[in-house]
Amino acid sequence: MLDLQHEVIDAYPNLATIPAIENDQLRQMTQRTWLGRMVNEYGSSSVFASFADQCTTHAAIVGISPVEIERLQQFANEEKRHGILCGAVVETFGGSAIADHITSYSFPMHEDASPLEGILRNLLSICCLSETVAVALIAAEREDMPDGVLKDLLTDIWSDECGHAHFGWRHLNDWLPNDPILKNKLGEYLTVAFGHLEAHELAHLPLNSNPPKEGLQYGLCSGQAARALFYATVEGIIIPQLEHHGIPAKWAWENRLDP
Repeated sequence: MLDLQHEVIDAYPNLATIPAIENDQLRQMTQRTWLGRMVNEYGSSSVFASFADQCTTHAAIVGISPVEIERLQQFANEEKRHGILCGAVVETFGGSAIADHITSYSFPMHEDASPLEGILRNLLSICCLSETVAVALIAAEREDMPDGVLKDLLTDIWSDECGHAHFGWRHLNDWLPNDPILKNKLGEYLTVAFGHLEAHELAHLPLNSNPPKEGLQYGLCSGQAARALFYATVEGIIIPQLEHHGIPAKWAWENRLDP
């Protein structure tokens, strides 16, 4: 169980200025949406914490600085804070910041690969894939929202996610050697990573999610529109960037595996 009721108190005091939602169906939809975000965001904290541990273990081999590890630890704290903020929104609209489960990720250490390849695999999956998609989806949600407290909160989260994605792309450039064999191996790994990314995103973007127009002001989005944006982000941003680094991402996407 994930219970953030005590954590969300005064997490974002200005939320108290938001008027209550009178429509029962819209209010419940808003509660469910932000509760899902709470679970996702809070659960992501352990991913960055584990990645920081992995990088600490192999720092000397790969050439990772203490500053870079500290940044990953900071990202873990930011994701936890995002979960608390989302829980505060749930409570603002009459729900409870309690979930019967927390998203649990089995963090892969990639012991079948060299330390460098293992770290690059996780850098790709966490930052270059997942966080880049998060940046695109949140940007679209906040774009449709009117100025106000809720948009400010979502912008706060979005700003951090931009930093997480930027870390991935920047350090892919720094840590990836000009090694065609390694780049092809990373392409093979991406067939797995892309499959997991697609399954995860589609599970959280159901086609039957079709909130009314007034739901936009509460950060709700159409599942169909969000799915279209997901595919556009992968095919128009992520794949070209990875190909630029010499990683066969287009081939990997076309041959992605079911998880």
